[in-house]
Amino acid sequence: MHLSDQLTVARALSVPVVVVLFAWDFPGHDYWATGVFAVAMATDWLDGWYARRTDQSSNLGRLLDPVADKLLVMATLIMVVDRVLPAWMVAAIVAREFLLSGLRLAALERGVIIAARDLGKLKTGTQALAAGLAGLAAGGAFSNDIAWWTGLVALLITWISGVDYFLSAPRLFRGQQPA
Repeated sequence: MHLSDQLTVARALSVPVVVVLFAWDFPGHDYWATGVFAVAMATDWLDGWYARRTDQSSNLGRLLDPVADKLLVMATLIMVVDRVLPAWMVAAIVAREFLLSGLRLAALERGVIIAARDLGKLKTGTQALAAGLAGLAAGGAFSNDIAWWTGLVALLITWISGVDYFLSAPRLFRGQQPA
């Protein structure tokens, strides 16, 4: 297992820590949770950079990386539901993630690995930004409105990127590169 894969696994293992820190009520707990979240999300950039730099990307990494990202971001968004972000917004983001995970599984059954697309990377970034700002807003750093609007932008980009993946799916299933 390469360093980039180890960082991906570490990101996934940070999820329970973030959840416990958000749930455990002590002074500054939202800031601690958000800090751990931010450090864990930074490993997403680091593992990708390292894998490209050392030419050590792997199928395991291509499969685990989006799962680790989803787990961390979705858990954080869920922990701030009704404290900062409305449930409908988080539910719509989670629903798209499940739909795309289903598409990835269907592709995998056909021997096709759906790699991250540029819109998917933008989606992850906006979701992570929304989750981080929501965590800070939960701690009282600023108004919930900033996190709400960032969450709305993340929701829109999430669904736009989802449509992009679903439109490219027929080509991928035929073994062609997406347009």
